[in-house]
Amino acid sequence: MNSRHLARRNTLYAKKRWGSLIDRRSLDALREYSEQFRFSLANGDLLLFDTGWYVTHSGLTRLARRNHCAGIHIETVPQFSDPSISQWAFKATVFRSRTCKGFVGYGDANPSNVSSLVHGAEMRVAETRAVNRALRKAYGIGICSVEEIGAFAREPQSAAEPKKLTQPANGNGGSRTVRDHLCQIIRQHQLDPNLVKSYATDFCGVKTLRDATRDQVQTFVTHLADWAESDRNALLCQLNSYLGQKAGAA
Repeated sequence: MNSRHLARRNTLYAKKRWGSLIDRRSLDALREYSEQFRFSLANGDLLLFDTGWYVTHSGLTRLARRNHCAGIHIETVPQFSDPSISQWAFKATVFRSRTCKGFVGYGDANPSNVSSLVHGAEMRVAETRAVNRALRKAYGIGICSVEEIGAFAREPQSAAEPKKLTQPANGNGGSRTVRDHLCQIIRQHQLDPNLVKSYATDFCGVKTLRDATRDQVQTFVTHLADWAESDRNALLCQLNSYLGQKAGAA
């Protein structure tokens, strides 16, 4: 798929998902990111919060893979880390090629600059932030990544989402509805639950799905449903890319 076709596809996807909630400036920016970096909304490379675009960890790693990134080196920064108070800092260096001297990014996390929903996972958040910043430097991406913001911003809600996510199915509240909806998608489209779980953790930029916020899970479930309906074969290809991880975890 060439960049212009991808830009048109992203624009249609954005209009369908957010409708009148997305303005012309955001669409113009989306077109630029599509053509310059080949980010895909359907793949979860970008998310929209408060009319601004944020790149995801999975979007950055896919960009690195497309550009044949030679490697990423990660190390802690001891002088700014204190496990006793859940304070962590990491240094990540991205090597675009074997001769590249490296692009450095730092990431930190502590209970004061992460969502309360991921308290206890500050080390993983800090590592992801460092990698994201290094990747953004290496490939000249000016927009912030989702994982770098202190608390997960709210995504403009499409008109279709309340029907999918907010109507209680069994009286157990919203989180149960999201879980039920995900199970329904897996059954309806005959998806591998373990591969979906691996994709969800990658999409949300977390180490385990328990570390994801409810908003992140909601966004993933809506994204998965849209993609399964529009192009199940492409979704299966995406899920099959996690087969190696599934085997390694077994």
